Amino acid sequence: MKTPQKLKNQSAIVTGADSGIGKAVAIALAEAGAKVLINYAHNQDAADEVVNTIKDAGGKAFAYQCDVSKENEVKAMFAAAIKKYGTVDILVNNAGLQKDAKFVDMTLEQWNTVININLTGQFLCSREAAKEFIKRGVVEKRSVAAGKIICMSSVHEIIPWAGHVNYAASKGGISMFMKSIAQELAPHRIRVAGIAPGAIQTPINKPAWETPEAMDKLLELIPYNRIGQPADVGKLAAWLASDDSDYITGTTIFVDGGMSLYPGFADNG
Repeated sequence: MKTPQKLKNQSAIVTGADSGIGKAVAIALAEAGAKVLINYAHNQDAADEVVNTIKDAGGKAFAYQCDVSKENEVKAMFAAAIKKYGTVDILVNNAGLQKDAKFVDMTLEQWNTVININLTGQFLCSREAAKEFIKRGVVEKRSVAAGKIICMSSVHEIIPWAGHVNYAASKGGISMFMKSIAQELAPHRIRVAGIAPGAIQTPINKPAWETPEAMDKLLELIPYNRIGQPADVGKLAAWLASDDSDYITGTTIFVDGGMSLYPGFADNG
């Protein structure tokens, strides 16, 4: 069954869209009718593959290289999207990475790299999106909102994660960043929401699921007893970007099979 075109005539930027969750989000938005800029940092071949997947299905997309932690590059990316599509209606802040270390061994470079990409990148992209949304306003034939910003977070915005202090801190920061800009931008009819994935079967966490033993251990943390798939997040992002979720702003939706329910307490109440 063909996906309803609830994002028809809209354009989107998805950061970190060359693999994993970002790829699934970009494809889901395109299936719903959006024209998509596929942002990537390094892997142009992978980004081009996503573009071709979308085009082969009848959608519109193009790839654009940008380090989201670099202000001049982010501004150039938005200019390219506006030149290509006329405007931007949807931003999905998905770009993120890990540089793990024990806290006492973590270098400043490891800390700064993760904070700069995961948190500062969302600030820079969201700021440029908000400027465009406010300048353009609501175009009712496209959407009842002036624009939509989706901030990709993690269950680790609420679950501490020893050995990953920089990553957890970045995700906790995203939560309050998202809520604060949602509060500020709501009067402009700009909606901002977060998505907090749990364990999703992507390359970034391959060691956690690539063997039966690793998968069994992982499933102990997931009451729903399955690992998430990128499409689980993609479908949610497409819904959040649509008018079906128009009264939702300033909140995070967890896509985690119950991981944030602290399953270790299930038998210890």
